[in-house]
Amino acid sequence: MSQPASHPGPQPHFLPPDARPDAQAGGSGRRRLRGGVVALALGATFFAVGAVGLTGRDTAPAGGSATAAVRPGSPEAMRERLRRLPEDAPGWAALGMAYVQQARTTADPATYDKAETALRTSLKVQPRDNYAAQTGMGALAAARHDFAAALDWGRRAVATNPAGSGAYGVLADAHTQLGQYEASYQDVQRMTDLRPDTSSLARASYTWELRGDIPRARALMERALNDAPTPGDQAFTRAHLATLATESGDARTGLREAEYGLRAAPGDPQLLEARARAHRALGDSGRAVADYTAAVAITPLPQYVLGLGELQQSLGRTAAAEEQYALLRAQERLRVAAKTPADVDAILFEADHGDARRAVGMGRTAVESRPFIAVQDAYAWALHRAGQDARALPYADLALALGTRSALSHYHRAMIERSLGDLAAARRDLETALAIDPHFHPLHAPAARTALRALK
Repeated sequence: MSQPASHPGPQPHFLPPDARPDAQAGGSGRRRLRGGVVALALGATFFAVGAVGLTGRDTAPAGGSATAAVRPGSPEAMRERLRRLPEDAPGWAALGMAYVQQARTTADPATYDKAETALRTSLKVQPRDNYAAQTGMGALAAARHDFAAALDWGRRAVATNPAGSGAYGVLADAHTQLGQYEASYQDVQRMTDLRPDTSSLARASYTWELRGDIPRARALMERALNDAPTPGDQAFTRAHLATLATESGDARTGLREAEYGLRAAPGDPQLLEARARAHRALGDSGRAVADYTAAVAITPLPQYVLGLGELQQSLGRTAAAEEQYALLRAQERLRVAAKTPADVDAILFEADHGDARRAVGMGRTAVESRPFIAVQDAYAWALHRAGQDARALPYADLALALGTRSALSHYHRAMIERSLGDLAAARRDLETALAIDPHFHPLHAPAARTALRALK
């Protein structure tokens, strides 16, 4: 039998910012963040993380110089400045962070190498008390899915500057992906106490989304949107509001949120994907294909490519689907060559459209280093597809142990339970999946309805 969903122990309070004691004391705690929000693809149905929010105050190490502020402008402008001021350690750190953010939109792993070179140059120029570079190295490690290293760099940054909120974001993301949820909640609480801004409020939203409290997650994400200072921040929060709505079965609200966002940030791939998913749920396959295609053209992230391919397959367009799957296989060859860990989308793709036994190997390696619920869900599905249902069920249970309202995870567990002969549990999970979102997947949602009819 599957284990009941449960919430972890003490929960963070996430009081309104102006009700927190440190905020009432005034000073820096009430200042608004003006840093960017970085989103890293960590799974098709789960939140993306990476907001670091380095600001001038945040990047100023104790006893640092006046040049510590993060400077606006492109990486090219930053490099030009560093040619004149090669000993500017904060400048090198800012350039490194700019590359980390750029990699988000280009999906080019080579950009991470540029980020590391810049950040390590900063650390060479200023080996001690270099908070900005330490936080940047943590963000870079998280972007590469090396969460143990991210945790180490985050701890170093906190030791250097305990009042810097960005380092707590690095710690929160690392603890989450390492399955240390209670620690991550405390990190987010501390981050919110230090600076209640878009970065911290978006993470606070995510802690409630993980535990299945969608109304509270939505309320905090709306506050993050209200605080968002830049078009990029607004696009990030709009995309997540759209996804929260669509994945809760309210595709019309999801569509409205995505369209609001695209008016301010036309061509943003996150928003295009969010609108594509809403269109698909509402039965408008033509617009869904168009939006997915546009998102893939801008940034061929695996989750966009897989979403488009499976939508095309559901429409009977085998050649168009195979075109996307060929792109995913090419990306997988690059991943293997780079010796980086497989992500959730790669495991699910291999399980559903490739070699299930290979998917099991990918999932096993991933879950050993990153026991996050999305990875546990993908590993469980790979084991099921390989016929190892008894081994799969504990991982399927772990994927839902926080109470996350994921229709896909409930569907995966239902199929495992059905294979093991627990038809009552399978029926419950299928009903739950379709109640959460009757259009959760272009291929699996119809399969869920068929399976449920057979069980009644």
